[in-house]
Amino acid sequence: MEKLKPKLFSVMKTYTKEQFIKDVIAGIIVAIIALPLSIALALASGVGPEQGIYTAIIAGFLISFFGGSRVQIAGPTAAFATIVAGIVAQKGMDGLILATVLAGIILVVMGFFRLGNLIKYIPYTITTGFTAGIAVTIAIGQIKDFLGLTYPAGTVTIETMEKLEAVIHNIATINWQAVVVGIVCLAILIIWPYINKTIPGSLLAVIAGILMVQLLHMKVNTIGDLYEISNKLPSFHMPVFTMKDIRDIIPDAFTIAILAAIESLLSCVVADSMINSKHRSNMELIAQGIGNIGSALFGGIPATGAIARTAANIKNGGRTPIAGIVHAITLVLILVILMPYAALIPMPCIAAILFMVAYNMCGWRAFVNLCKSSPKSDIIVLVLTFILTVVFDLVVAIEVGILLAAILFMKRMSEVTEVEGWRYVDDEEDPDSISLRVVPEHTLVYEISGPMFFAAADKILRISVNEDTKCLILRMRSVNAIDATAMHSLEQLYEKYEKKGIKIIFSHVNGQPRKVMDKAGFTQQIGEENFCAHIDDALERAMQLATEVTQA
Repeated sequence: MEKLKPKLFSVMKTYTKEQFIKDVIAGIIVAIIALPLSIALALASGVGPEQGIYTAIIAGFLISFFGGSRVQIAGPTAAFATIVAGIVAQKGMDGLILATVLAGIILVVMGFFRLGNLIKYIPYTITTGFTAGIAVTIAIGQIKDFLGLTYPAGTVTIETMEKLEAVIHNIATINWQAVVVGIVCLAILIIWPYINKTIPGSLLAVIAGILMVQLLHMKVNTIGDLYEISNKLPSFHMPVFTMKDIRDIIPDAFTIAILAAIESLLSCVVADSMINSKHRSNMELIAQGIGNIGSALFGGIPATGAIARTAANIKNGGRTPIAGIVHAITLVLILVILMPYAALIPMPCIAAILFMVAYNMCGWRAFVNLCKSSPKSDIIVLVLTFILTVVFDLVVAIEVGILLAAILFMKRMSEVTEVEGWRYVDDEEDPDSISLRVVPEHTLVYEISGPMFFAAADKILRISVNEDTKCLILRMRSVNAIDATAMHSLEQLYEKYEKKGIKIIFSHVNGQPRKVMDKAGFTQQIGEENFCAHIDDALERAMQLATEVTQA
């Protein structure tokens, strides 16, 4: 069983001075990459820029310290931007803190109950659909700042469709100077990685944006124009809440928890493939829970493992959680010393960074490939999840997506389950077949294939017999599972034919179905002697019963 032990405690046994130097360098580089991203994602989430840094510091430190991965880097990510913005707009910061703390508790419980592997049961179509949907909502949310639009006082822009409608109605207020800044920053973000991969393009774009606005005296909104910048260290804050508040916020808390679990474990899997390691999924969930609780109580927003920052850590030599801890400490120094200068960053530059974040996370190639190659039911789930994420919100998208995926899966499984009677032939029809078996008179054989569960249980009751039938053999070698509904159908079938004096014989009942039958008392009801290991034994038992009836 997987150990509930942080990776930090395991890797320190063989830690070296050389690796410490590499971890420090990697941690500093990742902190530089995380700085503009954390600010941009905080603004996209509807909170202050410093709160993105708080998240990267608190959650980044705690998740590295307690985490189940050697190299995971945690902090604010784009996946949470839309849902956080919605919570803040509707329920305020205290509502966000409560939702994040509850999500953290859910994650810790999931880890202790060893549910790390259950995340794989969320269909790929749902994760692809809502990830693409989140990317679109982030992009739509940045159009205003990228174009420098001005909205009339009182304009409501909480939901994505409201933001899109506001853009359309106010497109005439476009600020061409803002557009120029945005295009230059976007061009740097696109082109620079092909020139130099050491210096992050986002940092270069921020510097270029500041220089353009300040030196050319361009009339473009900066972070300082719209937000108050603080370089204070994060402080503890516990919100006042009631049970009603918890009931209202719990759906959002579950959404945050599920997203954090999916994204962090996906990041761990990607990291494992890059360093040939194996993460501890349950310990990672516990760490994510602790990190989110800490982040919320010290002024941050939801956090999870960030795939891009984790990959940057690995590429720069980071191989232990020390790199993540150094990344958090470096951000503390940046917060205290450089945070006031963040006020100079132009909003179109932030929008350009978030456009690139949205593009990198949208996974459009995977989306298109799924639409081309998947069954229709999977395409329906994919597209519907995507549309619901954009038009409504992530909570609705995940709930409907999982429900629809489950229903369609059950439908497919019910179609796989078959209950077919044997076809009876004369020797003259197929004289050379070695698979033919002699079936005793007044005996029918039915072959059941596939899982017997509630969606397919009615097929059992469709079994019909002839007027002269005395024995009914149910061959279950291809039935690997049975649920309570199917068990009830078998009991009904038994009662129906018991009244007619027809004996039921079972052939090759597998482990799980047999346990269910034993527990339900069905085995005793049928009689142990009527459970046969092989079809030949079942046919022999039917012959024996037929002889007993004839003699009687």
